Amino acid sequence: MGIAFTAIDFETANGFRGSPCAVGLSKVRDGRIVEEASWLMRPPEGHDHFDSRNIAIHGITSGMVQDAPRFGELFPEIGGFIGSDVLVAHNAAFDLGVIRSALEVSALAGPAWDYACTVALSRKSYSLPSYSLPFVAEAAGVPLLNHHDAVEDARACAGIMMDLARRYEAGTVEDVLGCHGLPLSRAEAYAPGVDELSKATRTALNRGSSPSGWSGWPEEGANPHANPQADPRHPLYGQTVVFTGTLGIPRPQAKERAAHLGAQPASSVTRRTTVLVVGDGFVASDLRNGRVTGKARRVLELHERGQAIEVLSEAEFLQMTGDRWPAASPAAG
Repeated sequence: MGIAFTAIDFETANGFRGSPCAVGLSKVRDGRIVEEASWLMRPPEGHDHFDSRNIAIHGITSGMVQDAPRFGELFPEIGGFIGSDVLVAHNAAFDLGVIRSALEVSALAGPAWDYACTVALSRKSYSLPSYSLPFVAEAAGVPLLNHHDAVEDARACAGIMMDLARRYEAGTVEDVLGCHGLPLSRAEAYAPGVDELSKATRTALNRGSSPSGWSGWPEEGANPHANPQADPRHPLYGQTVVFTGTLGIPRPQAKERAAHLGAQPASSVTRRTTVLVVGDGFVASDLRNGRVTGKARRVLELHERGQAIEVLSEAEFLQMTGDRWPAASPAAG
């Protein structure tokens, strides 16, 4: 028997993880895709406003989901499709966080799921300037024609995991992870009124409807020390991170977020740099058309010389840190 799992991808209406507006699922059995499902949905009530920056990414508007069921109504079907499968996602902490936060604000219970992240695995398996889904899908030989269409992204993620299984002659997701000494991750079950709310949900509820806006370009700021107590499984743990371009949040605040998760912020690109976060509405495809800052150009030069540096957009960084754009920040494209 070949590898078996379900790949999942969510799109959200705004910067809060608990605002899913679309989901795509791709089920793999014996090393091939056997079934797919996708739904548009209204996000949970009170978290269903559509941010223009999110619309610019996935093209889904409030009008497109106005007659769709809410997340809570669809969740039994989503859960039924997944069943007891291991979940696989690209930046899996985000997609599993979407489920958790959406359950929390919908006051619904949800089961535990084991999961694996193709970002973490692709970093150990391919040498790329960006581990954004289009770059990794291309490296894995997987077609991806419409990035940010939820089911196409889930299908590409499934293809990446199948390519990794072939590379390592692995029969299960656990075997693929084991080739790198990694365990399965686990999203715990949630019971309303019993389990504590996640940090992403607490932050969103505390902010209410009027989060503070961006107040202009800040100074570079100090480089705080990496948090030695951070979770070593987090994708930023142990990385040396540099920021460039205009971010939607003050750069010192971005550095604090990275350091809290175990990364070491720095002010310039050097031989120690492993991650560059680019503002100014950057997306991964800009690496191919020359729309990059001087720091990003330096990263490409070092990458050509064999230094493994990953380039992230601000949106990808915020997904990894569980945060959202401030209300008045520049669009993320």
